[in-house]
Amino acid sequence: MLNRRQLITRSTLAAASLAALPGWALAQSNAPMRIVVPFAAGGPIDVTARILAEAVKGSLGTVIIENRAGAGGNIGVSAVAKAPADGLTLGIATTASHGINPWLFSKLPYDPAKDFAAITQMLRVPNVLVMNADTAARLKINTLADLIAYGKAHPGTLNYGSGGNGSAGHLAGELFKNQAGVYAVHIPYNGAGPAQIGLLSGQVDFNFDNLAAAAANIRAGKLKALAVTTQQRSSVVPDVPTMAATLPGFEIDTWWGLVAPAGTPPETVRKLSNAFNEALKSPDVKTRFGLLLAEPAPSTPEQFDDFMKRERTKYERLVKLSGAQVD
Repeated sequence: MLNRRQLITRSTLAAASLAALPGWALAQSNAPMRIVVPFAAGGPIDVTARILAEAVKGSLGTVIIENRAGAGGNIGVSAVAKAPADGLTLGIATTASHGINPWLFSKLPYDPAKDFAAITQMLRVPNVLVMNADTAARLKINTLADLIAYGKAHPGTLNYGSGGNGSAGHLAGELFKNQAGVYAVHIPYNGAGPAQIGLLSGQVDFNFDNLAAAAANIRAGKLKALAVTTQQRSSVVPDVPTMAATLPGFEIDTWWGLVAPAGTPPETVRKLSNAFNEALKSPDVKTRFGLLLAEPAPSTPEQFDDFMKRERTKYERLVKLSGAQVD
């Protein structure tokens, strides 16, 4: 039997040992982890987050997906920034939240450079320059070079659609105009879906669309793909050349990844990154992401952090070039 002094001593030592454990161990012993998705359920970001949450069950335990949509992703991302840095709350950083929005919004409820610890990039999805197939045939446009030549020969006659002012499609269009030396009127729609409908119905001449969203209509012959916006060709449409082959340096794609609140212990960040990267490299996740035309892009925390810094630099220029602003 232990006397009262021995019990107190042992209890004190146990408490001290628990306090000395990293946030990772404390998180694992108390509650399930959650990933805050800053968009509504059912979209590609939500779907891939759920795939990844399922894939890390064996190493991290139960991971709950929490959807907090609104304000272009700013509401959910802000919630992550304000969460305790204990390894229990992660969030999805996107092209918009950590690349475009810092320059598009006059004020943000979070600082993308200071309020987060990078965990890993999850994936990249190519964007693709597409034309209405009938319009392309009527204007005799078969290649990106043809589109540029037509734009220069017929100034002010082309237009293009996007999911809205400051969207990735809008900024890709402005970069194209700048590098190609052509002018096209921007037609903003209320979302990527309406923008694609506008293209399919012939209301606009071309769009920069997400390949996952455009692929079915490309295969059906309703849209003509002129170029992908990544540096390498896509395995989904291997016959479609890159924008960079005609306009060197052109590169815009859609990406997202995992972040934790700033101040999360480095050992926690590293263990989380290792667990999620292992899942991203698994054949099952690759296959399931592939069905969404997305390529897993596992990275170290340092690599993902550097990548997001480069993206902010790139989009600062593009947002200024577009003149887009949200108050």
